[in-house]
Amino acid sequence: MLKRVLLLTGNPGCGKTTVLMKTVKALKGKRVCVGGMISCEVREGGRRVGFEILDLSSSRRGWLAHVNQKNGPQVGKYRVNIKDLNAIGAQAITGAVEKCEAIAIDEVGPMELFSERFKGAVLKALKSRKLVLAVVHWKAQDKLINEAKNREDAETIIVNVENREKLPEQITEKALKVLPEL
Repeated sequence: MLKRVLLLTGNPGCGKTTVLMKTVKALKGKRVCVGGMISCEVREGGRRVGFEILDLSSSRRGWLAHVNQKNGPQVGKYRVNIKDLNAIGAQAITGAVEKCEAIAIDEVGPMELFSERFKGAVLKALKSRKLVLAVVHWKAQDKLINEAKNREDAETIIVNVENREKLPEQITEKALKVLPEL
């Protein structure tokens, strides 16, 4: 059975987001409509100050979390910006379910799981008949993550230093095989 839910996981800093972005770029190069959200770290003066959210379809940006965020749930030294997560992140995923062939989600992790709207959007993507490419936090425990990993149509791919250069091509091939079936 071809897997349509491809979950990327691995240790922090191993290149999961980079693998996802290279795969998205390759699919777009093959004229596949890919939407969804990406989280990118933001550094100032060499130190990480937060994480930005990017909507792949509209290029809208917002803050997922920041060290200077005054309110919101706290994860380490960051406070999560639920407003931007809902308005940009969850909306990007929902829009991709409605309009695109493939949905990219980076990441399903501790910060994002504070948003019920985000969790609902991910569930909608998982239940759709679309290709889902998602980064899953390596040790986060949540009903949604367990449900995603235990799906019959899901495959978990571990990203590491040894395989991260080859993975975008391999994942793109898997995606292009499953897309005509959907």
